[in-house]
Amino acid sequence: MQRMRLSRRSEYGLRALVDLVRHDGGGPIPLTTLATRNRLPAKFLEQIMSTLKHAGIVRTTLGTHGGYAMAARPSTVSIGRIVRLLDGALAPLPCVSLRYYEPCSCPDEATCSLRDVMIDVRDAMLEILDKESLADLAARTGRDSIDPRGRHADALAGRRP
Repeated sequence: MQRMRLSRRSEYGLRALVDLVRHDGGGPIPLTTLATRNRLPAKFLEQIMSTLKHAGIVRTTLGTHGGYAMAARPSTVSIGRIVRLLDGALAPLPCVSLRYYEPCSCPDEATCSLRDVMIDVRDAMLEILDKESLADLAARTGRDSIDPRGRHADALAGRRP
């Protein structure tokens, strides 16, 4: 089953950044510590962190007490910015991407109702991801339920925990 989802690259990058934000001030964190603590593959995380370093999000310190630390203030870096850095477009279809637009296969984009709905989906995602900062994300505690507000009981009926 296909679904719209965050790539592993963005997921892993955001998890590592949350770790850095939560441990900010404790000195640089070695890549192996970040990888182990967050159950991430070290080689893949190294590539992700390199991208984040070149973008000025993190910095590295060399040596025996070296590692990664935040270079940018977490309150000024949105989740949307990180996902764009690591994945590119934040749009469910290429024909609704603001930065990476590509024409779709429908006969007329101007009258395409699917495209119209996907523009709304894109805008809702952007509103959340561009508003929520790394500091906000790191301050969240998480939820033990997939449906904490009870909005989707019928969709979860018969689902095993």
